[in-house]
Amino acid sequence: MKTQSPGEVKAPAFPAGARLEGGARVCYVQDAMRLAGKVALVTGGAVRVGRAISLALAREGAHVVVHHHRSGREARALALDIRRLGVEALPLQADLARPAEVAVMVRAAFRAFPAIHVLVNNAAIFPRTPLLEITPAVWDRVLAVNLRGPFLCAQAVARRMLRAGTGKIINIADVGGARAWPAHIPYCVSKAGLIMLTQGLAVALAPHVQVNAVAPGPVLFPEEYPDRLRRKVRATIPMRREGAPEDVAAAVVFFATSPAYITGQTLFVDGGLSAR
Repeated sequence: MKTQSPGEVKAPAFPAGARLEGGARVCYVQDAMRLAGKVALVTGGAVRVGRAISLALAREGAHVVVHHHRSGREARALALDIRRLGVEALPLQADLARPAEVAVMVRAAFRAFPAIHVLVNNAAIFPRTPLLEITPAVWDRVLAVNLRGPFLCAQAVARRMLRAGTGKIINIADVGGARAWPAHIPYCVSKAGLIMLTQGLAVALAPHVQVNAVAPGPVLFPEEYPDRLRRKVRATIPMRREGAPEDVAAAVVFFATSPAYITGQTLFVDGGLSAR
């Protein structure tokens, strides 16, 4: 008989089938769910790639804390979708650029659940910032959200993970952390920093907590991108297409369920772009 590990949350009976987008039905075998009874906190987890990550973790049996900044309606709707999968969901709001709000969010998550087993630092902003138009305020805001925010979340959650002797932290970096985009210098700097933060945290938190990063290439172009620019970007990718949010989510699930010996790594999910 499988016993419940300390800190695990007992999941409700899982439905034989769950209705997903488009009316499709998928059946699950509860014993095959690799994150059953675990709790995941996903920052920026309500929309776009974050939404796909939250759903992927839920489908593996994890209860999900869905952080958002200004996507309250989407977070509440996603929480309902996650609960239909037979696990719990908790939407929480915070501005990750404000340390006090990060602390309040993490405390609220630990009030609702006895542990956080998986932290996914996904939230980020991606403003267009031509070099001569970058102000100190813009620079500080991008790095506060994209780099300091993940650090603060990891620091707060790691305290409890170390006490429990286990945990997974997954940072969503970007191919832009390894390739220079002159119209997005603060963003690239923040993602390069996140890759190094991943390595630093992996060493500092070993052997009990594993820290890895997923570095996507182009996924979900901004709505304002013209078709001409989209075609130009696709032409640079060996796979000749942008990625899907589910590609990134699959990499996150891999790290969330991978052996403990895998830590300090960055997995590029970019259709071969970083290999050129």
